[in-house]
Amino acid sequence: MTIGCERILRTIAFSGFWLALFSINAEAKTKVTSEPFGKTPDGTPVEIYTLNDGACEARIGTYGGIVVSLNVPDRDGKPADVVLGFDNLDGYLSNFKGPSDAFFGALIGRYANRIAHGSFSLHGEKYSLPLNNGENSLHGGPHGFNNVVWKAKPIANGVELTYLSKDGEAGYPGNLSATVRYTLVKGDLRIEYSATTDKDTVVNLTNHSYFNLAGQGDILNHQLTLHASRFTPVDAGLIPTGELKPVASSPFDFRKPTAVGARINADDEQLHLGRGYDHNWVLDTGSADGKLAEAAEVYDPSSGRVLKVLTDQPGIQFYSGNFLDGSIKGKGGKPDELHAGLCLETQHFPDSPNHPDFPTTELKPGERYHTITVYSFSSR
Repeated sequence: MTIGCERILRTIAFSGFWLALFSINAEAKTKVTSEPFGKTPDGTPVEIYTLNDGACEARIGTYGGIVVSLNVPDRDGKPADVVLGFDNLDGYLSNFKGPSDAFFGALIGRYANRIAHGSFSLHGEKYSLPLNNGENSLHGGPHGFNNVVWKAKPIANGVELTYLSKDGEAGYPGNLSATVRYTLVKGDLRIEYSATTDKDTVVNLTNHSYFNLAGQGDILNHQLTLHASRFTPVDAGLIPTGELKPVASSPFDFRKPTAVGARINADDEQLHLGRGYDHNWVLDTGSADGKLAEAAEVYDPSSGRVLKVLTDQPGIQFYSGNFLDGSIKGKGGKPDELHAGLCLETQHFPDSPNHPDFPTTELKPGERYHTITVYSFSSR
C-alpha cells in the first residue's frame, strides 16, 4: 500500500512538472531567431534578431540596437513595415554620422536629445561633450549608442542587448553598463532600459524610431493624442528655455485626437523655430512612482492601425520629420521626403543637466537607472 502511494505521488509530481513546463512554453509564443547582418568597417560582425509573435514581426540589429523593421497588420490583416530605415547595414553605416544623421530606429545614449553648448556641470565639475548639432550636443554626440555594436543574447520573447560605455566616452563620466531588452508579445513592443555606473553621471536613454502607420506617404493625416497639458518651449538652437508652457489655445494642444498636419503650418514662433513639431511635452501621466501610463496614441485612418505609447518617463519628444528632405534613400531605394515619419521619444527633458528645476537625470554609483516604454499596436 505504501509503495503504491509513493508511485502515485511520484506520478503526480512528474505530471505537474510537465504541466508547468507546458504552461511556460504556452506563454512564450514569440519566435526569436538571429542571422548575420554584415560587418562594420573594422570587421566587427553585426547580427539581426527577428521577433515574431504570429501577427507582428520586429527585426532588431545589434548595430545601434536599431529597430530595422516592424511589420504590423492593418484593419484587414494586411501587414506593412511601419518604421523608416534601410534594407541593409550599409545604409545605417553611411547615414549614422554627421549633422544629417536621422538616427532611424536607433537606441540613443548616453543622453537623448540636446545638451546646450555641449557642456554641463555635476557637483562642481564641468564636462565637455562633442558637438554635432550646431553649438549643441545631440543624442550622445557623433559617437553615441546609435553607432556602436551591442552584445546580444536571446531571451524569452525577445533579445537582450548590453554595452559598456567607458569612463570619458563622448565626454561623459563613469563606466556605464547599459542593458536594453526588446520583447514582442501580442503586438506590444516593450523596451526595457537599465544602467549602472561607477561614478556620478547623467543618463537619458530612448529609441528613435520613425513611425508611419500607413507604411508609405506622409504622416500629416495621422491622428495624434498627447496626454500633456504643458510643453517645454525652445530657443533658436532648440534648447529648452526652462519654461513649462500650457498647450491650451495653441498648435501644441493634442489632448484630443488631432491630425498632425492640422496646425503644423500655423504662424507660431515655436513651430517656426522647429520647422514643425520638434518639442518635448510634459506628460500629465509622468510621476515618480515609476508606473506605466499611456502617454500618446496615433491613429491612421487609411489603414486603421493604432499605436499607443506607454511609459514611466516624465516627457515625450514629438518630432514630425521636419528635416527629412528626400536626400536620404530609405528602404527600397525610395527617398524619405518631408514628414515621411514621426517620432515619439520617451525621455527626461532635453538639457536637464543644465536646468535644476527639471526632473534630474543624475545617476550615482549603487543606483540603477531603469525605465520601460511600450509601443502597443492594434487596429480599428
